[in-house]
Amino acid sequence: ASRGIGRAIAVKLAAEGAVVIINYNRSKDEAEKVKEQIEASGGQVKLIQCNVASFESCEKMFEEVMKEFGRIDILVNNAGITKDGLLMKMSEDDFDAVVDTNLKGAFHCIRFVSRAMIRQRSGRIINISSVSGVLGNAGQANYAASKAGVIGLTKSAARELAGRKNAVAPGFIRTEMTAVLSEKVKEKAVLQIPMERFGEAEDVAQAVAFLASEQAGYITGQVLCVDGGMAM
Repeated sequence: ASRGIGRAIAVKLAAEGAVVIINYNRSKDEAEKVKEQIEASGGQVKLIQCNVASFESCEKMFEEVMKEFGRIDILVNNAGITKDGLLMKMSEDDFDAVVDTNLKGAFHCIRFVSRAMIRQRSGRIINISSVSGVLGNAGQANYAASKAGVIGLTKSAARELAGRKNAVAPGFIRTEMTAVLSEKVKEKAVLQIPMERFGEAEDVAQAVAFLASEQAGYITGQVLCVDGGMAM
């Protein structure tokens, strides 16, 4: 949650009264800035470094959270990376790296939080997928496969664990990740969006906050597309 969509989600949930645990991998300075922003608004926040692609690191992270707080009410699986390239030229390492973070990372976190949520008889899991996982995308076979896998993981978790387990699938959102795209690519992307504009990270944060709230008490196993109509 050190940047982009993750940062917006952390800030929004803190504003709604949640004690927020910000997970970061390498972006400690950025995570510290998010912590300062939340604390300046009167929120409670803790930072934990963890590479979610590591089974052992995730186990330690959740043990630390449970030891300090005794419960976990909301899990947001947002960690994601891209290593785009044409399928016929994509290296095994680039495919594995994306799947390990985006899909296995979500599995690891659900794996270690599920026991606590079952004991509590409550808990919400919101997985961040992508419009690429719904539609597929040329040049993103690894990313699209990982995000489609997140949707399958969400539905399976909803059936197996009951309770509220949902996914949010953002489209083109204005973040650091999309800022590096060329103007030509951005113009082409906008043509695919019925609302004719990119979304904001706060749009995704609002959807996550809704799914984490009591107003979404009878919603589970669903994919909420926040994409301006791309996947319509």
